[in-house]
Amino acid sequence: MDPAGDRWGIPTWSWGMAPAHLLTRTQLRGRGLRPGGQQVAGQILWRSRRAARNGWIRAAYLYDVRQAKPRRPATPAQLDALAKALAARRTCPRCRRDAGYVLPQHIGACLTCADAWEIDRA
Repeated sequence: MDPAGDRWGIPTWSWGMAPAHLLTRTQLRGRGLRPGGQQVAGQILWRSRRAARNGWIRAAYLYDVRQAKPRRPATPAQLDALAKALAARRTCPRCRRDAGYVLPQHIGACLTCADAWEIDRA
């Protein structure tokens, strides 16, 4: 723990030890907030097998919830673009039908159109 920021340059806590008013981006988003341009107020460091190239250390940056701003709602154009993108992921390029699920990338078609050898190969 380094709440003064002497070692890493910013205040640092271990997992679960950060003050309650400091939240990650994910936690802010869960409360309907965004950092809003504020600087990182601290970090949480922990060991993880997923971070082999970074010396097995992962970091989560913390933001002050008191300075956070409300999230901007998505515009109708953004929602429309998202709906089209999601529909494209479900549309089979062979039969041009909505499969009702996201198509497997390694097959590239719906399971009805895919040949048996394509499914076995995948």
